[in-house]
Amino acid sequence: MKHILLAGVSGAIGGALAQALLARDEESIVVGLCRDAAKVPEPLRSHSRLTLLAWDAEDDQSPKTVARALEKTIPASKGIDTFIYAAGLLHDGPMFPEKRLEELEAKNMARAFAVNATGFPLLVQALLPWFRHRDLKRVVAISAKVGSIEDNRLGGWYAYRSSKAALNMLIRTLSVELPRRCKPIACVSLHPGTTDSALSDPFSQSLAQLQVHSPAETAENLMSVIEGLSAEDNGRFLSWDGSALPW
Repeated sequence: MKHILLAGVSGAIGGALAQALLARDEESIVVGLCRDAAKVPEPLRSHSRLTLLAWDAEDDQSPKTVARALEKTIPASKGIDTFIYAAGLLHDGPMFPEKRLEELEAKNMARAFAVNATGFPLLVQALLPWFRHRDLKRVVAISAKVGSIEDNRLGGWYAYRSSKAALNMLIRTLSVELPRRCKPIACVSLHPGTTDSALSDPFSQSLAQLQVHSPAETAENLMSVIEGLSAEDNGRFLSWDGSALPW
């Protein structure tokens, strides 16, 4: 993987993925997308092979701005071989996962869908010129097991569950169209596993019985899966250990 675009680089998993990508190959160039570059930790922010571009998943015009800026770092003629969508929103200020139907609010649903789902295909749309080369492309969305419809036995978390389920459907749908236009390609949803991060902080007590990984461990697990992807994996929903998950 030489030319990588990573959306959500300011998050715990996104930042750890960027570090892992840069460490794995001294020739790799990583372009990181985030709303606020100041949230990207040093020394990652000043790394010579990482370029940060402003991007806002809640602004539908932002992908077009990204495409124009990306051309200066990685021209479309050189292509991108890996696109990882690691942006995610579970809670933010007054927004918190719903335990029951009465807590559901339209504005929170809209925000969850914008960040967890809609932002992904709009970036893919803007990046199509970068996917036209003849080598394997990996298009990976960091999803969540709670986005599995078949696996939902606990209920709750309406906005997060449904937006991640939507992300999975977007992956599945893109996996049908993209091979017709950008073959060979692997378009895949990945569950990162439970990770110690700001996203999981409010749930530390309930996570005590689960296997919790550090961001660096999660990144290494995900990279092992991503590096092993081939065109035959196109359209799959995989866990951090490479096992298949139910849609």
